[in-house]
Amino acid sequence: MAHTPFSGPIPDDRLYCPQHDMWVQETGNGEVLIGASSFGIFLAGEIIAFTCKPKGAEVDIGRGMGTVECRKTVLAVHAPISFKLLEGNEDAEDHPGLVNSAPYGSGWMARATPTHWAEEKPLLIDATAYRQHILGIEPEARFA
Repeated sequence: MAHTPFSGPIPDDRLYCPQHDMWVQETGNGEVLIGASSFGIFLAGEIIAFTCKPKGAEVDIGRGMGTVECRKTVLAVHAPISFKLLEGNEDAEDHPGLVNSAPYGSGWMARATPTHWAEEKPLLIDATAYRQHILGIEPEARFA
């Protein structure tokens, strides 16, 4: 079967964690939304189940913030920053297709308060740098 290159959006209005293919978006009031990038979903394959840690959980950068099930495997979702979980996206847990179809909209995974934002924000990259990262892995990638 021929390889199909990545094709999808990488919005400019958020920061990205290239190590875990996650995004972080500041929403105001010291809160952030966190989700999987469309490239991360492309690499994992179609997500058929998503479970987030319970409300109030404190998650350190790089640690598991939940799990996704893809075809025949369950993968940990690694936190792109340290945070206290305000809420997991129950709609995405009930309808995991949202993570696939709207990863930057209704398919977000967590709403949280960063716990080490000043130290960890510089570890994230902007959309332009993330696109370059993707092209390093997938030279034929196309961005919507």
